[in-house]
Amino acid sequence: MEHRQPSYLNFDKAHYAWKPDIDYRAEPQQYLVGKGEQGVLICEPYKSEIGQYWRFKTESIALESSDKIFALFEAYLKADDFVGADMARKYLQMGYTRARRYANYKGGKKYDEQNDYALLKRGTGDVEKAAAAAVFYKRWKEAEANEKYAKMKKQWKHERG
Repeated sequence: MEHRQPSYLNFDKAHYAWKPDIDYRAEPQQYLVGKGEQGVLICEPYKSEIGQYWRFKTESIALESSDKIFALFEAYLKADDFVGADMARKYLQMGYTRARRYANYKGGKKYDEQNDYALLKRGTGDVEKAAAAAVFYKRWKEAEANEKYAKMKKQWKHERG
C-alpha cells in the first residue's frame, strides 16, 4: 500500500487564511477564494446558512440538498454577494468530493491510522454514494459555468486573491 500522510496531520491553524471569528458578510474583504473547498467549514455566517442543507447519504437526499444549495447560490448572486455564492459553490464541490470518498472507501476512510496512514484499498465503498456524487458534480459544474459567478470570481481573485 502507498504511504503518504494526509495533509490534515500537518495542518497549521495559525497560518490558515480563513478564521472562524470573522463575519464574512460584514467583512467580505477578508475572504479569499483559495483552492477547492478551502474555508468552507469556517466562514460564517455562510457555513451555518448553507451547511445545514448539505447531505449526500443517498441520491435522492443529494438531489434535494444540491437543489437547495444551488438555490442559495443563485440568491447570493442575485444579491451580488460573491462570498455567499462562492461558499455555496464550495459546498456543491464538497458534496461531490465527500460522496466520492464514501463511494471509493468503506466508511469514507482513505487512510489506515493504525498502519502509518497507509492508503486503504479503493473500491470498497458504497455504490449509492457514487450516484449522490454525480448529482453534486452536475450542480457544482453548473455553478462554475454561471457567467455572473465566473466574472465575479475572476474580479475577486484579481483584486483580493
